[in-house]
Amino acid sequence: MRGCCAVQGRALPRILSDAWWWTRGPRWQSLCRWRRGTSTATEAVPTSLPTEARVVICGGGIVGTAVAYHLSKLGWKEILLLEQGRLGAGTTRFCAGIVSTVKHRSIETKMADYSNKLYQQLEQETGIKTGYVKSGSLSLAQTQDRLISLRRLVSRLNVVGEKCEMVLAAFGPLFEVPDLTYRYRVNNTPLRLGANSFICGALAANRIGVQIHERTSVTHVLVEKGHVIGVETDRGHIDCDYFVNCAGQWAYELGLSNEEPVTIPLHACEHFYLLTQPLQPPLQPSLPVITDLDGRIYIRDWRGGVLSGGFEKTPKPLFTEGRNQLEFSNMHEDWDQFEPLLSALLRRMPALESSEILQLVNCPESFTPDMRCIMGETPNVRGYFVLAGMNSAGASLAGGAGRFQALWGVFHPFSVFFSPSNRMWPLDIKRFGALQSSRTFLRHRVMEVMPLIYELKVPRWDFQTGRQLRTSPLYDRLDAQGARWMEKHGFERAKFFVPPAKDLLALDQSKTFYKPDWFDIVGSEVKCCKEAVCVIDMSSFTKFELNSTGDQALELLQRLCSNDLDVPVGHIVHTGMLNERGGYENDCSVVRLNKRSYFFFLNSPIFPCAGSSQHTRENLIFSCVVTLLLSFLALNLIGPRAVDVLSELSYVPMTPDHFPSLFCKEMSVGYANGIRVMSMTHTGEPGFIIYIPIEYALHVYNEVMSVGQKYGIRNAGYYALRSLRIERFFAFWGQDLDNFTTPLECGREFRVKFDKDTDFIGREALLFQRQEGVTRRFTMFILEDHNTDLDLWPWWGEPIFRNGHYVGTTTSSAYSYTLQQHVCLGFVQHFDLETGERLVVTPDFINRGEYKIEIGGQCFRAKAKLYPFSNLFAQKWQKDAMELGDVQSK
Repeated sequence: MRGCCAVQGRALPRILSDAWWWTRGPRWQSLCRWRRGTSTATEAVPTSLPTEARVVICGGGIVGTAVAYHLSKLGWKEILLLEQGRLGAGTTRFCAGIVSTVKHRSIETKMADYSNKLYQQLEQETGIKTGYVKSGSLSLAQTQDRLISLRRLVSRLNVVGEKCEMVLAAFGPLFEVPDLTYRYRVNNTPLRLGANSFICGALAANRIGVQIHERTSVTHVLVEKGHVIGVETDRGHIDCDYFVNCAGQWAYELGLSNEEPVTIPLHACEHFYLLTQPLQPPLQPSLPVITDLDGRIYIRDWRGGVLSGGFEKTPKPLFTEGRNQLEFSNMHEDWDQFEPLLSALLRRMPALESSEILQLVNCPESFTPDMRCIMGETPNVRGYFVLAGMNSAGASLAGGAGRFQALWGVFHPFSVFFSPSNRMWPLDIKRFGALQSSRTFLRHRVMEVMPLIYELKVPRWDFQTGRQLRTSPLYDRLDAQGARWMEKHGFERAKFFVPPAKDLLALDQSKTFYKPDWFDIVGSEVKCCKEAVCVIDMSSFTKFELNSTGDQALELLQRLCSNDLDVPVGHIVHTGMLNERGGYENDCSVVRLNKRSYFFFLNSPIFPCAGSSQHTRENLIFSCVVTLLLSFLALNLIGPRAVDVLSELSYVPMTPDHFPSLFCKEMSVGYANGIRVMSMTHTGEPGFIIYIPIEYALHVYNEVMSVGQKYGIRNAGYYALRSLRIERFFAFWGQDLDNFTTPLECGREFRVKFDKDTDFIGREALLFQRQEGVTRRFTMFILEDHNTDLDLWPWWGEPIFRNGHYVGTTTSSAYSYTLQQHVCLGFVQHFDLETGERLVVTPDFINRGEYKIEIGGQCFRAKAKLYPFSNLFAQKWQKDAMELGDVQSK
């Protein structure tokens, strides 16, 4: 490969200069004409900076210009776009130009699809060619597991309108593909060439009133009483009501520079791609974008030559402390770093050995801790919005993300656009906690995230960085007993416990889309929960107290919670904290400790106010005292013999007559006093949750395990809990519920007290929904013709079909060891077959349908239910109790 001698250690000349990118061809002439004719964007003679604006957007790349364009389209005035260097001189300038709708999350697919349409529309609006070409794409599979992964992805894409097919596509003589098992094609996936798209976006935004100022740096954002009031720049002060941080790799530092710091967890890595001179014969623009996922590379045409990059296993993170590098013009080539990708490219295209290299481009890309972009309003500052961290998908997502971000600032509770089908929580900045604010964590995490973009991700995979940061007091004890761990917001949770006779290494390495090796282990834990007693450490659940000097705590909670919290002392209430749309901000259980004090616990390690409205946060801060209880161990005792264990340890009767369901008592357990015992579980099985001060943690755990030996006690993990709660039709926040899901849609209207004296947040929206009817409904599905041993397993995100028509996707699934069948949970929608209009979903609509769940291209019959199998479980409990009684009597 001529020109690639730098791989052996010699320098490769920089052929493609900075001037070449910007002065070659008509695109530069178009931009120059715009700059000369638009005073607000001129660089030579900067105009005076306005002293006030309604919204200030920081960042003049493709993302920032997209937000400005859509806000103006929505009718906003006084929009100011500030860029510290030149427009598009950051990551946008070196964008590889691949626009793909092949995304693993439906919301990202919708964004990319909208971006496709927008780039075509901008050509018509501005008259500037974006270089937009519909070329299609091909993704390659070298292994059987990769093929399965692609089939699952194709199933999801087809139902949202992205035409995909599994093909044995023909390749030209330049490509070598003997190692491939399959490929799939996405029809009409576009290819965006060059930087003209952002130019079109900036020009279109400027034409409809957006003021654009280059060479203007935002130094910090001014905040007063928790709300944005202005920004300080190196050219003066600007009063504003809203601020949008689209600063790309500088977004993290800009957030921390505020008077009230905002955490935006992202970090930059170097990203490389190769450009060659035109081949002979030249590659055609119609060549599909080829993604060799197992080779970690992508290949596309570039002016008759090749543009090829990828995501290597050992990326190079960049520290971005300070924002002194305004433009990326001197990022160095690193052939040693690119060598693994180059080798993969030459294996796929051996003919490139004799081609001439034009340049190895080094382009910084920002990555987030979970590979999803960051958008939405920050939890601690009203009016401060973020759109950043595109994870090398800026070209694909920018147009749609800009529109979503613009609408985020103006939507109302019944907005058509922000319907439940557009689930934004996976991208909401509020999904992150304090852990992700550490620069060291971010540096390490992005080194794992960047390779994962093309890595094969099997079900239940876990991040390996940032581990063992938050642990239970029992972590070492449980680890020694065979616990295998997963991570949730930095908190270690036990998945299951490996018996001593099992091969630990083999079990850890067993990753599959089929029946997993832990199947029997989890089954034995579930069996113990149903027949004897199990202990699950649930310390990762958030716990806090709310106290007041008078009735403020009750008044506040009646406003925040949909259920009635004015209950007798000691009673437990399951309730939601809703937003104005009636969607769940939190799903929690609340204990009234006394007339002025309440105890909360949630199934998430995130502090609940992180997702609450500003009204919620202000009242929690100024009206009451909130104490986050980090120093408590939470043990869940599940099973019919839990009552015997606690009775023996406390010398107190624990039968329902003495300790009714959904009740809390403070009592002694063993030698420890002040232990809060609650008669409830998170699975529907009989049992208790025990909250223990950490100084008593080991003592109480040891006593429970010691006394429980005669009752068959054992440890259990979250996989068992998941199976139990899904077969019980329990929805969990963050998996089945989010801030666009209402209690009426998931069968929880009984937890909403419309007639209580206080007008709780979301009440108006729920009354409207109750009158109009719900347009989706949470449903349980039992797979009827699915072979657990031989067929692919459902995990989540599988399409649901009713009478042959797509009606939704699954949100959770698990094998029910009681039913001995797979159970899936998901939302069913009702679309008009001619207009696509969303219609009301009634119980009759659910019950009269014939359903199938598609798993990796194969459909399985499913029975839909709106209620759990309570009678079956009750009968099984009675049978088990009789058998256990017979055994004990012998």
